[in-house]
Amino acid sequence: MFPYRLIFGKSCHLPVQMEHRAYWAVKQCNMQMDDAGEQRKLQLQELEEIRNDAYENSQIYMEKTKALHNHLISRKNYCVGQKVLLFHSRLKLFPGKLRSRWIGPFIITNIFPHDAVEILSPKTNKVFKVNGHRLKPFYEGFQAYTIEKLAFEEPTYSD
Repeated sequence: MFPYRLIFGKSCHLPVQMEHRAYWAVKQCNMQMDDAGEQRKLQLQELEEIRNDAYENSQIYMEKTKALHNHLISRKNYCVGQKVLLFHSRLKLFPGKLRSRWIGPFIITNIFPHDAVEILSPKTNKVFKVNGHRLKPFYEGFQAYTIEKLAFEEPTYSD
């Protein structure tokens, strides 16, 4: 070792005894490299355990959310020959304020797996497949009532 060091760009002469004490202090503050390595490995393992717990919790949350969503979906059971209404999805592009979003009635001719349904239009005799979620039962028992109009008279004021 040289008897002097560069401090702030200037050469400085340090006594050997002071240099020895500085080396001893650095050695005392630093832990053994093996101990530090083991400590770092433990920290990484803890971090990995936390990550795994977070992943498991997110999976549990997703499963519960999916179960709740599936529970709220109403399952519709149709049979061949039943009359249904079809949701008119093109009406979303050109909405009419008072227009019904359901067209029909149609007659179910065939039911396929995974909620696919084949329907027949009685007006045009065309057969086509649609998704079962776009259908709802058609009830024929409803009657249209005529609304009675009332004529109101102008109020008369008497003094």
